[in-house]
Amino acid sequence: MAAPVLQIRDLRVEFRQKKDWREVVHGVSLDVGRGEVLALVGESGSGKSTIAMSIPGLLPRNGRNSGSIQLDGQELIGASPGTLRKIRGRQVAVIFQEPMRALNPVYTIGWQIREMLQAHQELSKEQARERAVELLKLVDIPEPERRVDSYPHQLSGGQRQRAMIAQALALDPQVLIADEPTTALDVTVQGEILELLHDLKGRIDASILLITHDMGVVADLADRIVVLKDGAIVEQGDAHQIFYDPQQPYTQSLLKAVLSLSLEPVAAELPAPEPAETPAFDLDHGVIEYPGGRGRKPFRAIDDVTLRLDAGQVMGLVGESGSGKSTIGRAAVGLLPLASGALRINGLDLVTADAGQLREARRQVAMVFQDAGASVNPRWPIGQAIAEPLQLHTDLDAAARDARVTELLDRVQLSRNLRNRFPHQLSGGQRQRVGIARALALQPSLLIVDEPTSALDVSVQEKVLELFAELQEEFGFACLFITHDLAVVEHVADRIAVLRHGKLVETGTTAEVLMSPQDSYTRRLIAAVPVPDPREQAQRRRQRRELLGEAS
Repeated sequence: MAAPVLQIRDLRVEFRQKKDWREVVHGVSLDVGRGEVLALVGESGSGKSTIAMSIPGLLPRNGRNSGSIQLDGQELIGASPGTLRKIRGRQVAVIFQEPMRALNPVYTIGWQIREMLQAHQELSKEQARERAVELLKLVDIPEPERRVDSYPHQLSGGQRQRAMIAQALALDPQVLIADEPTTALDVTVQGEILELLHDLKGRIDASILLITHDMGVVADLADRIVVLKDGAIVEQGDAHQIFYDPQQPYTQSLLKAVLSLSLEPVAAELPAPEPAETPAFDLDHGVIEYPGGRGRKPFRAIDDVTLRLDAGQVMGLVGESGSGKSTIGRAAVGLLPLASGALRINGLDLVTADAGQLREARRQVAMVFQDAGASVNPRWPIGQAIAEPLQLHTDLDAAARDARVTELLDRVQLSRNLRNRFPHQLSGGQRQRVGIARALALQPSLLIVDEPTSALDVSVQEKVLELFAELQEEFGFACLFITHDLAVVEHVADRIAVLRHGKLVETGTTAEVLMSPQDSYTRRLIAAVPVPDPREQAQRRRQRRELLGEAS
C-alpha cells in the first residue's frame, strides 16, 4: 500500500484558559491516503475542526499542540511560521463553512484568487487572471469571464462556495480540508456543491479531509470515516462498515439520531378534520414588496400567495433562500406590510387593523428564530429574557412573572439553575430551548418557527424536535415551520407548502407532497436531500442528475 499523504500520530491540543491549559484533543492518530476522502464526524466540541486546523498551523494564539503531523514526510508540528506559510495553499488548502466571512468583501473574487497565485508563483497579473478564470470554469461558475470581476456580495451562496473551492484548488494542494462546506446552504445548492465535490474527486489528485455533522453528506462523499467524541477517536473504518455495521454504542446512537427523509408509504391517513370557521393564519392572495429605491422598481418577494393554517396544525414552509419563506413569517407577526391581498390572524385582518388591534394580534403570535443566542439581549440573563414578554404584555407582578419563568424552564426541560446565566454561557441546544420558552411565555395561538435546528448537531436537533412535538401537543398552537430541511418537515408537519421565487408552487399534506410531488421543482428539491446511506445516496444522485437533465 502506498504511503499516506498525511499521517497524524498521538496529536494532543491544549487551549489556555486564564492560567491553566485544558487538553481538548487526546492522542488522536489517523492517516489520509492519496486521493482519499476521509470524513471526521462527531458533535460540536468533539475536536473535528481543532484537528483539521492543526494541520496548516491555524490554531488560535491560546492553543498549542504536540505529537506528530507529517505531510508527505514533512513534519508540521514545531515547523517555523515561514515553513507553514509556504505549505498553506500550496500543499494544504481550506474550504471554510461560511465563504462570506472567509472572503474579503472589498476585493473581487478574481483579485483574491490572483493574490494567492502571485504570492506563491511567478505569474504576471494577466496570467494570474487567466488562471483564475480557468479555476472558476473548473468549479462550474456560469460566465466565469464576467464573474471573475464580481465581489462576494454579488454572488449567490452557492456561487460564493464555488469561488472558495476555486481559490482552494488554485495551487493544486495535496490535502483539501473541507470544513462543513454545505451546512449553511439550501438543499438544492448543497446538492450542487456535493455534485461538484464528487466530480472533483475524479478530476484532481488532492486528498479531502471532510469535516461535517451531516451524515447524508458523509454517505455521499466519504471513503473512510473517523468518529470523534470529546476529542478522542471512538471508531474508524470504511464508509460501508460505519454505516451498516457500527461497533461502538456512540456511533450507533449518532446514526440513530440522524433525521433522514424516509419517502416510505405511510399507513392510511385519518380523515382530515373539518376546517375551522376561523383559521389561525389566513393569507389571501398576498403580495409583499420591498422598496426599490433610487428609481428602481420594488422587489416583489411574495407574489399572489394564498395559504390557510387551522388551529393546532403545523405547516412546513420549504424552498430555497429567496423563495419568500421568512418574508411570510415576518408578515405574520406584523413586521412587514402587504402591498395587496389580506392577512388574517385568528380572524383579524392585519392590513386594516389599528395600532391597538395589531398589539393584541402580536400577543397571539410568537417567533422562534434560527440563531436563538442572537435573538435575545446578550447582556441579560436568560430568566430576564424569558420574562420580558410577560412584563410588556401582562399585569403580572414580579413574583408571578418569576413563577411563570420557572414553569417555562421546566416545560422546555432546562434546569432552573440556568436562569441567571447569560446566553453565551449556554450550549446551542440550550439557547434554542430558551428561545422556545420565551416564545411560549404568552401562550400564543400561532408560532412562527424559522430554521430552528439548522445549526444544531444531529443529537441536539433530535431532542429539540422531540421537545417541539411535545409542546405543540400540550399547548395546541398552530405553527408555520420555516425550513429547507425536508427531513425535519417530514417529522413535524401536517402539511407542506413549497415556495419558489415568491410563488406557491405546491401545497398539500406531508404525505402527498413528499410521496407524490406534482411540480418538477418539488421533485428536484426532494432528490437533492442527501440520505445517510451510501447505497441509497448513490441511487439518489443518479436520480437527481436525470431530473436536472429533464429540467435543462
